[in-house]
Amino acid sequence: MPTRRVPVLVYDGDCAFCTTSVNFLTRRVRPRCTVTPWQFADLHALGVPRGRAEHEVLWIPPVGPVHGGAQAFAKLLLSAGGGWAWLGGLLTLAPLRWVAHGVYRLVAANRSRLPGGSPACALPADRRPGGVRPTR
Repeated sequence: MPTRRVPVLVYDGDCAFCTTSVNFLTRRVRPRCTVTPWQFADLHALGVPRGRAEHEVLWIPPVGPVHGGAQAFAKLLLSAGGGWAWLGGLLTLAPLRWVAHGVYRLVAANRSRLPGGSPACALPADRRPGGVRPTR
């Protein structure tokens, strides 16, 4: 199996808010990573359980620990360099790390109500329209 050279950002592709957010970030921030919805990712090869991918956005580096939620976004910002890296660095420091975690959980719990969100975002993955796409 070939070794990955860049990190992978894994997000919920069935969630319109998540997809809109990731598309915005990739256009404006330009992180140095591969971006893929968990529904199409080879989670086994990436070394993450499906339950974790369903629960939060993930930053999966070629080597080292997987970061989820707000810390995944911090790593995304760090990878972009420049001023974005400075902001990402701040989000890794206490107490901002704790605040970022709380904000991430609040947004995640209410993503169906946010711009770009849909009622499907509030449903568990196995109850969304069309059901869960199989993963490898």
